[in-house]
Amino acid sequence: MITDSIKALYYRFRHLILYGIIGGLCSGLDFVVYSLLCHYEVIPYLWANVISIHIGIFTSFALNRSVNFKVKDKTSRRFLTFYIVGLTGLGISTLLLWIMVDTAHWNEILCKLITIIAVALVQFILNKYITFKTINR
Repeated sequence: MITDSIKALYYRFRHLILYGIIGGLCSGLDFVVYSLLCHYEVIPYLWANVISIHIGIFTSFALNRSVNFKVKDKTSRRFLTFYIVGLTGLGISTLLLWIMVDTAHWNEILCKLITIIAVALVQFILNKYITFKTINR
């Protein structure tokens, strides 16, 4: 009986759970790339943010499309929508980073962690209800 309840909860929140796992992996990748670029001072932190988020966007789209939402139709349109959502997250993240690092003088690595958490929820909602919405035929 308990396992039936757990299964029911999993199926009810499957997309959220998988989005969280995939998002966690892609956010981890984003964070590692950002941290390496910042640590070795390869480029300024805001440019590191742009590069690391793009890597996360491309990886996340591929995994969410094939593993989580399992939609194979209209790939170009879905990617464009996903990319726009990703750019929205990039804008929010960059603004928050700029405020926290340049204005408040906080540590750029700690600030990146804060922005990842802030942006994740917004992007889940936009992607679930816009990008990967099942299209009725």
